[in-house]
Amino acid sequence: MSGPVAPTNLHSLTRPKGFSVASGTCGLKPSGRPDLALIAADAPCPSAGVFTRNKVKGEPVKVGIRHLRASGGMLRAVVVNSGCSNVATGEQGRRDAVAMCRQVAETLGCATREVVPCSTGVIGRHLDMGKVLPGIGAIAPRLARGRQADADAARAILTTDLVPKAASRTVTLGGKRVTLGGICKGSGMIAPNLATMLAFLTTDAAIEPAPLKALLQECTAGSFNRVTVDTDTSTSDSVLLMANGAAGGRVIRKPGASYDALRDAAMDLCRDLAYQLVCDGEGATKVFRVTVEGAKHERDADRVGRSVAESPLVKTAVHGGDPNWGRLTMAVGKSGAAVRPELLTVSVGRVCVFKAGMPTRLTATEQRALTTAMAAREVPFAIDLGLGGGRCEWLGCDLSREYIRINAEYTT
Repeated sequence: MSGPVAPTNLHSLTRPKGFSVASGTCGLKPSGRPDLALIAADAPCPSAGVFTRNKVKGEPVKVGIRHLRASGGMLRAVVVNSGCSNVATGEQGRRDAVAMCRQVAETLGCATREVVPCSTGVIGRHLDMGKVLPGIGAIAPRLARGRQADADAARAILTTDLVPKAASRTVTLGGKRVTLGGICKGSGMIAPNLATMLAFLTTDAAIEPAPLKALLQECTAGSFNRVTVDTDTSTSDSVLLMANGAAGGRVIRKPGASYDALRDAAMDLCRDLAYQLVCDGEGATKVFRVTVEGAKHERDADRVGRSVAESPLVKTAVHGGDPNWGRLTMAVGKSGAAVRPELLTVSVGRVCVFKAGMPTRLTATEQRALTTAMAAREVPFAIDLGLGGGRCEWLGCDLSREYIRINAEYTT
């Protein structure tokens, strides 16, 4: 993989009816690149959020959780800055996060609690509010819809990312065409329980806050929480979903056929975005996919997938194209899941390398296929524990010298 590939269609957040976005530059990034974005619904609408489980949460995360609770899950807007994460900044950081929301609320004519703030960048530095607040004031009147507005917003939230990340989906619910759109950022400090990741999703589906929250939790568990770049869980992770009902149709109030269809479309969208995150991992040259089957239950499958995807030895083998499959069996065995080596099967691509407690005898053709699979842009690993029906899939990327360089020089 010579480098991450930007999505060809960045028309995303405003593809659903009733949403607009704005973005711009206020000067937080030394590079002078865009660093502010605003996502707004035409009116307060059902919204849900999933946030980092890191015990050291950023002040915007804490404020966002409080605002979602105080508003009853009804938001009008999300305001985002990149270049400074506003983490480990104490009471001043909290006041700054609230001030961002207040500035948006005054412009849009909504309550402060109906706005959620998000910040990403270096930890331990205060926001320069002399730049942020005027910046918000400047971009808010420029809220717009369309491909260019969406593309600009997707770029404004980036930090060490090389490319913007966006996707959209459509689904028919009760005869109504419903659209979902999303953008995200994240390149390093990416591990399960989200990542140094911000993801913003919009839909014109009609759904109440409670089932919307359940839907987002399901989708996050099956997508963003099953990717890893470097095992580090960020302090700023936030996934936010706004659903304004503008497509019309019957409101989803509980699980059922419409809920399932919307969830499946949202899951597909989130998995697309999660894949783009891994492709753009800091210094990444390859992606690998870990498919686990035959576990005693899904929890064990998840343990095995995570163990393999997080292993530095697996990641470096992928980087070098080294067919050292012993690292896979090691990672399976250390996972904490129920494992019986005599029932375990491990494959790389289409080549089975370990079965029934023994390495398989490879022909010359199979050995060449193994080498080819390890050299590919996307390396597939398949693990069958032979113990039950639990299964899952994880995504990871290689660990390169460039990753070390990027993070050794991050603040300098």
